[in-house]
Amino acid sequence: MPADHAAAYAPHRASLVGGLVAGLALRSRTAGPRRPPTVRKAPGRSRRIPAPRPPRGSGVRGLYERARRAWDRPLTAYYVILGASLLITVLGLVMVYSASQIKALELSLSDTYFFRKQFLAAAIGTALLLFASRVPAKLHRALAYPLLVGTVFLMVLVQIPGIGHSVNGNQNWIYLGGPFQLQPSEFGKLALILWGADLLARKQDKRLLTQWKHLLVPLVPVAFMLLGLIMLGGDMGTAIILTAILFGLLWLAGAPTRMFVGVLAVAAAIGVMLIRTNENRMARLACIGATEPGPGDSCWQAVHGIYALASGGWFGSGLGASVEKWGQLPEPHTDFIFAITGEELGLAGTLSVLALFAALGYAGIRVAGRTEDPFVRYAAGGVTTWITAQAVVNIGAVLGLLPIAGVPLPLFSYGGSALLPTMFAVGLLIAFAREEPAAKAALAMRQPGLGTWAGVSWKSMRRRVKKRPSGER
Repeated sequence: MPADHAAAYAPHRASLVGGLVAGLALRSRTAGPRRPPTVRKAPGRSRRIPAPRPPRGSGVRGLYERARRAWDRPLTAYYVILGASLLITVLGLVMVYSASQIKALELSLSDTYFFRKQFLAAAIGTALLLFASRVPAKLHRALAYPLLVGTVFLMVLVQIPGIGHSVNGNQNWIYLGGPFQLQPSEFGKLALILWGADLLARKQDKRLLTQWKHLLVPLVPVAFMLLGLIMLGGDMGTAIILTAILFGLLWLAGAPTRMFVGVLAVAAAIGVMLIRTNENRMARLACIGATEPGPGDSCWQAVHGIYALASGGWFGSGLGASVEKWGQLPEPHTDFIFAITGEELGLAGTLSVLALFAALGYAGIRVAGRTEDPFVRYAAGGVTTWITAQAVVNIGAVLGLLPIAGVPLPLFSYGGSALLPTMFAVGLLIAFAREEPAAKAALAMRQPGLGTWAGVSWKSMRRRVKKRPSGER
């Protein structure tokens, strides 16, 4: 290029270069850091693998979150109630067999006598549980009044001489023939729950529970009638559980604090009077926390229950190796079966039983708290109150924290009259847990019918399969 032309174009080149430099600088400021170029490695060479990141939510907090999510699943309460109740019943059968062998031999009976009777009761109770779990709430409400009337009739028959039978000073039994007998007061708990739940639900639908007379009448008078029939036979332990059920229903119905305290004060005054007028009950009250049998061995049973628990240690002496059941501890297979469990299975066994009852009670509270049906709420709350209160009274007496009330451990102790209504009540909880909308939908997805399978599952499968040409293999 000639010199004169180069000189002419020099300003233009300077301006062009300056514009390019300014543009590159502006782009570098706005675009941010550049990514390094991708380097393709030859096959066979090792690649640098980044270190794995720790999982989110690990540790105690993560475990808590996973447990909370699992508990919030729709079918959790259903499976907990079913599993806990069956485990308690099966473990109870094992312990009844272990604890009752010596007692049966003392009575010149087969060592499996009490176990066979309890197993038969458990088989019948399982049928009642399945029936109750499959029956809708409307049919349960229809059974409330017939069950109450029939229970009251049987409890009246118990007090007729020649029909009623006395056991351990309490006349609460009716012979059914052979080795079988019936305690109607155990069915009175179930009758009060169903009838009281139906009564309160109907009054709530009519918005009558805001008035104290509709809240108390006729629930409290009928409950006091049942309590009177029970106390005529001298069974104060069952009366305590029935009173707890009554207070549970009143609490769920939203009774005012003053009314609740007033009814509680009346019941406490009656209880104190009944205890002070009976020497046997006063002696049981004096045995709370006793460490020696006392004069006349008045606290023999309470003290030997503590001995059985203390000798169990961490893991017990072994199944069937109890010493206290060899005539030292009265009622080892009924009221004090928890003490034999502690002696043979140790602290691990007793804590397992407590955990199962706690899980059952908590699941029952969840069912009562999540439902929109008032009958289901009252019935589920009443059943939960019944089982947990009776377990607390029984275990508290064995531990020496409460007076010996003579009530069995639910689903665990020997006694068909106590096992049958309790298993029916557990069936109620299972039915109520199944009726939750989310649980019902989950069960429908897990157990679809034939039409659902053909109409939904098969269609979804067809959508996923692509059509292939006829010649493709």
